[in-house]
Amino acid sequence: MSETAEPRRACPSRVLRGVAIFEGWLTPERQAAMISDIRGVVAAAPFFQPETRFGRKMSVRMTSAGRCGWVSDRRGYRYERRHPSGAAWPEIPAAVLAVWAKITGLERDPDCCLINYYGAGAKMGLHQDRDEADFRWPVLSISLGDSALFRIGNVERGGKTESVWLQSGDVLVMGGEARLVHHGIDRIKMGSSALLKDGGRLNLTLRVVD
Repeated sequence: MSETAEPRRACPSRVLRGVAIFEGWLTPERQAAMISDIRGVVAAAPFFQPETRFGRKMSVRMTSAGRCGWVSDRRGYRYERRHPSGAAWPEIPAAVLAVWAKITGLERDPDCCLINYYGAGAKMGLHQDRDEADFRWPVLSISLGDSALFRIGNVERGGKTESVWLQSGDVLVMGGEARLVHHGIDRIKMGSSALLKDGGRLNLTLRVVD
């Protein structure tokens, strides 16, 4: 792997437990254009409701774009080359890749853009993103739609946590020592944004997988 795996980041507006947050990075116009792109992705690879390896349905719906997509079912957490329907994942939209390139400064594109939709009552427990082969590559997350209460913990499970509200258009990066911090979404503030017609939040998470 090249030495460019360590991101040359743009300047974040705040850093919380090593997680770089770029508040309001996307203008309303860019957010609307990106939503249009994501609709195209969802048309080709529809949302599905994943379940944990213990058979419990998750409260989010998800799909992916890119060379591979992240899936979860009773077989475990993993990346697959195809959507559960058997169709190929669509390409990651250029506008999404542009955010990755500008903020991380990396020449390599991500392999996967995981797209999670949070509706009323949806949340995500504290977890690590660790299904990738090399943790030196950062994870970048884009928030679109209703605000989400994002909780950041520690690399080791347990201990004190901190929370921050992520607004539509915010971007964050988990890299370096913060690459494996536990994190999750406690709740969604429904109706806080008019970006999505039916409300809710879209979270785009970009990862280098191999």
